[in-house]
Amino acid sequence: MPGIDESRTFISVKIAVLTVSDTRGLAEDRSGQTLVDRIEKSGHTLADRKIVKDEISDIQEVVKEWISSDRVDVVISTGGTGVTGRDITPEAFSGLYEKEIQGFGELFRMLSYQKIGTSTIQSRATAGVAGGTYLFALPGSTGAVKDGWDDILVHQLDYRYMPCNFVELFDRLQEHQKRSKS
Repeated sequence: MPGIDESRTFISVKIAVLTVSDTRGLAEDRSGQTLVDRIEKSGHTLADRKIVKDEISDIQEVVKEWISSDRVDVVISTGGTGVTGRDITPEAFSGLYEKEIQGFGELFRMLSYQKIGTSTIQSRATAGVAGGTYLFALPGSTGAVKDGWDDILVHQLDYRYMPCNFVELFDRLQEHQKRSKS
């Protein structure tokens, strides 16, 4: 049965929050603030928070900075995952992935379907790994952020969650680099 193993010690993860929007500033960023509140309430560390325009180069510049930083273990973005012309977060993220976590988007849409029905098909939520950093792209609505955090990420970013979680894999995310150097 999945759940929290109380015999394991909680490990705080360093999480950066990126809001992708052409129109929002910090004061109007309810989805980003919802993520920040949930991250901190869960005992994790907010490593950084930024807002960028819907431009692939702008998104990738910030995410690359975080990937190369020891201050960030996980990047969670909100916004830009729809199907309109300006929605380019999945393209920006996929250009950085070393490995895509396909099940994240699939699970997000399955859970979202239970709440918003077939409208979930418009979401291109995605996840992957780059430079030993987990990258998660959530839709921009506050409801979608709550679903992504409350139903998936709060569990997978908790070392105590069993039978397995993303935290216990941190040390192994860059094994391929060690092999290629020998």
